[in-house]
Amino acid sequence: MTSISPSASLAHPVLAEVVRSGFTEGHHRGSLVVLAADGSVEHALGDPVAPVFPRSSNKPMQAAAILRAGLDLSGERLALAAASHSGEDFHLGLVRTMLAEHGLEPDDLQTPPDLPLDPVEAEAYLAAGRVREPLTMNCSGKHAAMLAVCLRNGWDTATYLDPAHPLQQLVGQVVAEAAGEPVAAVGTDGCGAPLMAIGLVGLARAFRSFVLAEPGTAERRVADAMRAHPEYVAGTRRPDTWLMREVPGTLSKMGAEAVQAVALADGRALAFKIDDGSTRALGPVLARSLELLGIDAPVVSRIGRAPLLGGAREVGEIRAAF
Repeated sequence: MTSISPSASLAHPVLAEVVRSGFTEGHHRGSLVVLAADGSVEHALGDPVAPVFPRSSNKPMQAAAILRAGLDLSGERLALAAASHSGEDFHLGLVRTMLAEHGLEPDDLQTPPDLPLDPVEAEAYLAAGRVREPLTMNCSGKHAAMLAVCLRNGWDTATYLDPAHPLQQLVGQVVAEAAGEPVAAVGTDGCGAPLMAIGLVGLARAFRSFVLAEPGTAERRVADAMRAHPEYVAGTRRPDTWLMREVPGTLSKMGAEAVQAVALADGRALAFKIDDGSTRALGPVLARSLELLGIDAPVVSRIGRAPLLGGAREVGEIRAAF
């Protein structure tokens, strides 16, 4: 067991290094925590107790709050409510269906207009002559579910993103309960929804609590839906999907600014944040973290591969440094 105390140094350790043509040209620093099956801290780097904005890694907690508020979602719909979807046709089609089922229109979404999150989908979308839309934004499934639960409870839909709104107050309660610590700060996420800050230890603890929750609880229902339908949580070309599909029982969710949280079925868990927010380092750091959890599967190498190109050929890589 590793004890944790706030870092004495302002500089967090290097989690990944950028190696081009045998020369290390850059570094990505950050903090990381790995929990053992009993919930104790097994590995810690940097300052994993300091609050961070988990960004979309908070989405399982937001989806659990929606269930607690009385919206009966399951299967692909519940997975999409916890998603940062890629903007593939099956994602956008289900968001439209969810809206229509509750008498809502895409114009009711308060997500900012955006392109599909997946670069392949974004290129095809632009090539078809389409423009940015709120529906295409990767959080539109979550927002559709938030609007639907507001209608169910007679809550104002115009202010559903206000931190004082009853739904967002409930989200804050669920986040604090799951993390086992109070919310340290409230900000605004990229999609406009309130964003609750917790430490990385709290984030890993929250994911652990979801996979270990009793069947039928809101938390377990969210975890089960995400694990059963991972392509709706992310997309066909995304590491969260690969990991949940290929390592049964795993719950995985990335967040913007290079945040990642994972829990295994037996309660082992991890969370990390790369300080500079560079998502190019996510895969190598995640793969090395999974190795620390004892995961030995082909998907780990697939996730960890991050080649650097020069003249259209591979000349280096981004690799974990711990």
